[in-house]
Amino acid sequence: MNPSVVASARRLVVKVGSSLVTNDGRGLDHERLALWSEQMAQLAEMGKEVVLVSSGAIAEGMQRLGWKKRPHAMHELQAAAAVGQMGLIEAYERSFRAHKLATAQILLTHADLADRERYLNARSTLRTLLGLRVIPIINENDTVVTEEIKFGDNDTLGALVANLIEADVLVILTDQTGLYTADPRKDPAATLLAEVTAGAPELEAMAGGAGSAVGRGGMLTKVLAARRAARSGAHTVIASGREPEVLIRLARGERIGTQFTAAREPYAARRQWLADHLQVRGKLKLDEGAARALTEQGKSLLPVGVAEVIGHFQRGEVVACLGPDGRDLARGLANYSAEEARKIARKPSAQIEAILGYVDEPELIHRDNLALL
Repeated sequence: MNPSVVASARRLVVKVGSSLVTNDGRGLDHERLALWSEQMAQLAEMGKEVVLVSSGAIAEGMQRLGWKKRPHAMHELQAAAAVGQMGLIEAYERSFRAHKLATAQILLTHADLADRERYLNARSTLRTLLGLRVIPIINENDTVVTEEIKFGDNDTLGALVANLIEADVLVILTDQTGLYTADPRKDPAATLLAEVTAGAPELEAMAGGAGSAVGRGGMLTKVLAARRAARSGAHTVIASGREPEVLIRLARGERIGTQFTAAREPYAARRQWLADHLQVRGKLKLDEGAARALTEQGKSLLPVGVAEVIGHFQRGEVVACLGPDGRDLARGLANYSAEEARKIARKPSAQIEAILGYVDEPELIHRDNLALL
């Protein structure tokens, strides 16, 4: 068996789940935080660049506020995150300082990555910090986020950060051993998968189910995160954070958990940015011919192939391209607004000028501004 991909990786994103940094939701487990800091300090000594994506802020905030149950109201979650983020970063800063490593706090929202300029600024900042041997500690900016712009879970955030900085490997540490052929809690015949190809469609069916009561991300979100990370060429390892010195053993080549190999060629930076849009302004439902032209022939999207225009968007905004079955196929920059797109949908490009009074581009989305999912 080949060694773990972590062994040869130079740049890592390590995501640590809520159950691994909290006492079953009752505030932070400072002893475990110290262990994570120690392992990542050893990775730094091996010459690896490490970015940490850590959950735990809301759980710490709940403990500090004396709340026994996780609230449902958005403003209460935001308040808990604001209080808890102080404790989370303070604890990590103290732990890493014991190993003579500086840390930096980075709070992100989807809006930060959806805006091209802010996306590039975030990438430059993170790369500069890594060059300075600083450990960036990243979390979602829950204090200002709303449902419309949430990443949804830190597994997804970890994958987006891996793409952002062009990491070699995303390591998702959880309270589960890895990906099984079925839910091992229900099926005694389920077996652990040691290595799979990221994005293989059968993996999502295997993942199913929900995770722990503390965190939001079950195994399915981790499998989807591995598929997303593979778009930039990053491999993913999903392993149990309960394993002793799991990061060090992975870095030494030991195979632990499930390794997701990125089989596809990585996207260029601009297409990666397009593919990583979780929220879009609108959607274009394509007919069968247009769907094939995009996915199999690498062609642009012409108005004639659009069966339905959904939502409201302006020229230059990112829209989703859906197949006839509603499956998400691609992201792209629209050459026309939603109102204009509705007028020219199902029409040949030669008629655009007669319909709109002008023609900008013959394509609704040019192939250079398309990223297949």
